[in-house]
Amino acid sequence: MDRRQFLRSAATTLLCAPALGFSGRLFAAPADTPRFLLVFLRGGYDCNHLLVPYGSDFYYESRPNLAIARPDGARPDAAVALDAQWALGPAARDALLPYWQRKQLAFVPFAGTADLSRSHFETQDDIESGQAGGMHGHDRSGFLARLSGLLTGVPPIAFTRSLPLSLQGGGPVPNIALGGGGHARFDARQASILAGMYEDTALAPAAHEGLALQQEVAQDRQEEMLAASRGAPGAASFVTQARRMAALMLGKYRLGFVDVGGWDTHVNQGAATGRLATSLTNLSAGLAAFGEALGAEWNNTVVVVISEFGRTFRENGDKGTDHGHGTAYWLMGGRVAGGRVAGEQVAVTAGNLLQNRDYPVLNNYRDVLGGVFRRLWGLSAGQVEHVFPGARPNDLGLV
Repeated sequence: MDRRQFLRSAATTLLCAPALGFSGRLFAAPADTPRFLLVFLRGGYDCNHLLVPYGSDFYYESRPNLAIARPDGARPDAAVALDAQWALGPAARDALLPYWQRKQLAFVPFAGTADLSRSHFETQDDIESGQAGGMHGHDRSGFLARLSGLLTGVPPIAFTRSLPLSLQGGGPVPNIALGGGGHARFDARQASILAGMYEDTALAPAAHEGLALQQEVAQDRQEEMLAASRGAPGAASFVTQARRMAALMLGKYRLGFVDVGGWDTHVNQGAATGRLATSLTNLSAGLAAFGEALGAEWNNTVVVVISEFGRTFRENGDKGTDHGHGTAYWLMGGRVAGGRVAGEQVAVTAGNLLQNRDYPVLNNYRDVLGGVFRRLWGLSAGQVEHVFPGARPNDLGLV
């Protein structure tokens, strides 16, 4: 790549790079500031593999190949009962059940947005904007950016390669992808060229600090890979990524966003084992690792896992599921009042499906998150309105 091409491709990346102090160490936020991490599952995950409606005969009729077995202590492929209607799927059992038992995990089924397009991109934008239905194209403003603008001592960060819509439209927000290989994005020569672009400008400190963090994280990755793989490169798992996120959120950052792909399971989805089960195992293990890496600060943390929509309730002819509507959100953390399945619910029957195919949305994401944010940071009604215009915050007592 020649100098002109490099500068063109790198300039926008640096402006979103995380900042270090000039000492090379992360600035510290107040010790008692809550931490919040939003995990966005892009692709529309099938919540019925995680939160199993085992009390419904209709569930087993609808999924002859995909249903998770009813709770049975003698079967390792069976779900684990959480209450009289819902159970935890076996793929996430080992990682998540301890959090449920400690009342640090809760689920909100029949959750989602009013968007009925069943389009990944349309619905993702709808959710990340946080605007009332149909308004997300009005401007590139995200609800986490608006939230961040209201808070003091809560620095935001996106653990993504590009800045997500949810954090756009406010002040500068750093973003850095932690799930790739162990190589720095820029070598020393390129870093010098890029930093030179900003000399004698107001962005010079951010340029130097952002590049320093990129080099530091890359070095940490390389050392991890060499130690674990004895020099052989390999793909980073979400467990590794989650530990890296925890390290950064133990320092400066208090408001985080990460997205995880691979949830669009139209074909050969699998049941207790298979493609979706493997993804759920990796995701849940990663979130457990995130909690462990935070140590005592886990008690001051809330993690919310969402997806743009759920899947069709009935399996399709390819032993998969198609784009649906309602899904199940989950909340984890020491600040979570868990050990329960919360929010408005209906019986899982054919008559209660939306358009005879999907879970209905009874718990709108703007209302649910608005209630969480109000509790977590003590927001006023006007502040919640700023984050989610027109929402009706629903305090489910989850934090």
